[in-house]
Amino acid sequence: MSDLSVRLPAVAGQFYPSDPATIRQMIQEYVDEATLPKDLGTVRAVIAPHAGYIYSGPTAGYAFKALADLPKKERTVFLLGPAHRVYFRGVALGNYSAFRTPLGDAAIAADRVTEMLTRSSLYTRAPEAHVPEHCLEVEVPFLQMTLSDFQLVPMLFGDTNPQDVAAELGDHIGEDDLIVVSNDLSHFYSYAQAQRLDRSLLDALMSGDETGVLEGEACGRAPIVTLMGIARRKGWAPRLLDYRTSGDTAGDRWQVVGYASVAYTD
Repeated sequence: MSDLSVRLPAVAGQFYPSDPATIRQMIQEYVDEATLPKDLGTVRAVIAPHAGYIYSGPTAGYAFKALADLPKKERTVFLLGPAHRVYFRGVALGNYSAFRTPLGDAAIAADRVTEMLTRSSLYTRAPEAHVPEHCLEVEVPFLQMTLSDFQLVPMLFGDTNPQDVAAELGDHIGEDDLIVVSNDLSHFYSYAQAQRLDRSLLDALMSGDETGVLEGEACGRAPIVTLMGIARRKGWAPRLLDYRTSGDTAGDRWQVVGYASVAYTD
């Protein structure tokens, strides 16, 4: 582990507060305010948004409340998200021992990462893609607040076929593993148009239509389709927990971004 570095925060103080007490209070309020279905079942994976907390935090609270309600045990969290800033081929796993946030260090499951790199050419290190990226980072404080003991496998998606990733990864997801997909829906449409676009993608997601999701409006389409493929193999079913836009939270309704939380359960 001596050759592995700690991945430092890139957007603390921007997308979310840099003060630990403030983060804890915000996340706790988002989780406490979320109401889950009583018949949700055993959660195996969630999709959560990754915008600034004041915009998407209320929706993210639903996904992470679903994780907080799981039995307390050691977990490996496969954290999937789309690369926004650096182009590369494959899925970047980084070269890290931990992801640091103002709440402390979230350890990387280094052995699992090494195994994946050895197992398939779909995976690469590409730490340069992780350095400026926000989509995985903003989920980590939520995980730190809602899971008692976990390690991360950070999976940043570049140019890759998500069905191939699903086929490769699906057989290696164990009983105590969780998948968290970081995704925002449509970007910068009017409130009414965003509602139409987002509902279309969510309908495709709920019905298992991978082509429909890939043709829809979302920055995390590839990670979502990877999760859909794994869920199909394992018999997991999706459940929409919350949907809203930045026009419902902290923004105007002229140009909005859509957010959804989805749980996959047995």
